[in-house]
Amino acid sequence: MNKIIETTRLFAALAAFVFLAACSSISGEKLEAAPNNASTAAATAPDYLIGPLDQLEIFVWRAPELSTNVTVRPDGRISTPLVEDMVASGKTPSVLATDLEGVLREFVRAPEVTVIVSNFSSTFDQQVRVLGEAQKPIALPYQAGMTTLDVMVAVGGLTEFAAGNRSVLIRGQGEDRQSYRLRLDDLLRKGNISANVPVLPGDVILIPESAF
Repeated sequence: MNKIIETTRLFAALAAFVFLAACSSISGEKLEAAPNNASTAAATAPDYLIGPLDQLEIFVWRAPELSTNVTVRPDGRISTPLVEDMVASGKTPSVLATDLEGVLREFVRAPEVTVIVSNFSSTFDQQVRVLGEAQKPIALPYQAGMTTLDVMVAVGGLTEFAAGNRSVLIRGQGEDRQSYRLRLDDLLRKGNISANVPVLPGDVILIPESAF
C-alpha cells in the first residue's frame, strides 16, 4: 500500500513539474489563436496505430465463426481463429485487416475483414493530454475529428479557479513546437462555438489557475 501511495505521489509531482515547466517556457511567447480548420487538421492527423493492450473487434464477413474480440498482447501480437500469431502493434486497423485477409485466404474464399479498435491504450504521441485546472486532468486517446469541446467534455470541464481564456495548446516537440492560445471560457461558459478548434495526436492543453 505504501508503495502505491508513493507511486501516486511521484506521478502527481511529475505532472505538476511538467505543467509548471511548460507554463514557464511559454510565458514569454506571443501566442496566436489555435487554427480553426477542421479539414487541415484531418489532413495533418496521422492514422491511429494499434498498440499493446488495445482491444480489437475483428469482423469477418459471412464467417461469424471467425469473427472475434481480442486484446493485443504486451508483445504486440494477437491470435484469432485460423490465425495463430500475428503482429498487430504498429499497424493501422486497415493494414491489420488486409494482413488477416492474406492469411485467411488460404482457408476462406475472398475473405473480407474489418478491424475496429473498441478500447484504446495508446502511447503519448497518440493521446491528447490535459493538465491544470480541469475537473479531471487526464490523457485521452486521440480520435479522428476530435476538438477541444470533445476534450473538455471528457475531462468534465473547467474548475471554478480556471483561467480558461489563458489556456494554451502545445503542439509538436523541440524546434517544431508551436503554442496557441485557447479560449475555453468563451467556448464553455459563453457558448462561443468559434472558440472550438480541432486537436491533433500528441497535443497538450495547459489550463492555468486564475490570479483572482
